[in-house]
Amino acid sequence: MDTRITMIAAAMAMTAFTACDETTDTLGNSLTSDADKFVITTDTFSVQTSSIVIDSVLASGSNVYLGKIRDMETNTDVTGHFATNMYTNRPFDDTKMLLDKDSIVSKDASGNIEAILANLTIFFEQIKGDSLAPMQLTVHELAQPLNETQTYYSNFNPEESNMLRDDNGNEIVKKFNFTPLDLNLSDSIRNRIVSGQDFAYITIPLTKEYRDKNGNAYNNYGTYLLRQAMEHPEYADNIYDFSHNVCPGFYIKSTNGLGAMMKIRSVQVQSVYRGISNKDTIDAAYYVSSTDDVAHIVNIENDRESINALAQDNSCTYLKTPAGIFTEVTLPVDEITFGHENDTISSAKVVFRHYNAQSDEALAAPTELLIMPKDSLYSFFENKNLTDYKTSFSAIYNSSTNSYTFSNIANLIMAMKATKSSGRATENWNKAVLVPVTIKRTEATTVSSSRIIGIENCLDLTSTKLVKGTGTDSPVKISIIYNKVNK
Repeated sequence: MDTRITMIAAAMAMTAFTACDETTDTLGNSLTSDADKFVITTDTFSVQTSSIVIDSVLASGSNVYLGKIRDMETNTDVTGHFATNMYTNRPFDDTKMLLDKDSIVSKDASGNIEAILANLTIFFEQIKGDSLAPMQLTVHELAQPLNETQTYYSNFNPEESNMLRDDNGNEIVKKFNFTPLDLNLSDSIRNRIVSGQDFAYITIPLTKEYRDKNGNAYNNYGTYLLRQAMEHPEYADNIYDFSHNVCPGFYIKSTNGLGAMMKIRSVQVQSVYRGISNKDTIDAAYYVSSTDDVAHIVNIENDRESINALAQDNSCTYLKTPAGIFTEVTLPVDEITFGHENDTISSAKVVFRHYNAQSDEALAAPTELLIMPKDSLYSFFENKNLTDYKTSFSAIYNSSTNSYTFSNIANLIMAMKATKSSGRATENWNKAVLVPVTIKRTEATTVSSSRIIGIENCLDLTSTKLVKGTGTDSPVKISIIYNKVNK
């Protein structure tokens, strides 16, 4: 223990104690009688930290990535693939999804509707890295849809799980070379996309002859979708029927290229056909999309050899997402509580500082962290928990101090002590983990006035090195304030 300070203060002033300076040490005398006074003591303790490799995290549908990018500071690669179910774009008004049969012009010799064009379009919400990097993807048709009720982690691979359709070449397998940003676009449009005002997109033609699972042949995939919509409109009544009877969805795999990672907004298949509307011949389209309501997951591949090497670096600890490295924190619970069994821990403050990036191309540091017990690392997200300020707390990166500050984790200290005292302690009883997260809040003018409504594992591309805590004389300290009644 480093220092001990004893002073008299009022119980009413405890919540403001950490914001006051040393001139407040007599404030209690003016607020309470002698019978109400209590003794406040402070102490600091060393905190030990280490890097831990995270194989996978819960794959949130709101964070879907495609591409491959290298963190230039740590020289590690991360690759993103994704899978998604599809559903019809149902109009909100009385507009029909298809023209009347008699108004359709593009038909085969038997009079059945036929698509003159079929495309799969992928819309990008963000492009990280080089927007002109040459990349390649492969579109695979799923044999079965993602299970809406199943929990998927970021290491789930539909290919290895035999979810891709394999039907003697009748299935969709389409390789496509592209750059995330189309060079043919005007400068003004490209600038709007780069600034986030517009979506970038790529369009992949699906012109090959297609056979469905029953062996029925169509001139392209668009014709298949059009005929299903015409012959079985009931399949569009709900997502389950559509995904199990018409279109299970797609697995989009990054198969070549390095330098760009795209955050996916949506996937859409356009089936274009010709018809007559108001006596004019027009090209109409029928759409199916990866709406916000359907299941979609991201499959993350990290360079495991490099990740493991980083985790062994004893000069620092790392936070690296998606699904790369977290920082484990061993809290000195026994030391903090020894000799204070009858005292109250009113404050426990710990600050985690990080090193400045050494490269202009380095990835950004995570914006928000949680600290939580190591044993609840996975259940917290599976149960869709929120910070309860008992065992889980959040902190926001402060660019001015290059740090994350957890102002008061006293409840976590006491919860860990109670777990040990109850005889239910595991080997991780005094270990917590710093977890980069994405926190969803209600709209408000400031973060402090908003309300947290959801917390997900951060799947953004982030990386930072934290100052490493050691077992003794650590550069990472936890500052404790105790109080007890002055008898």
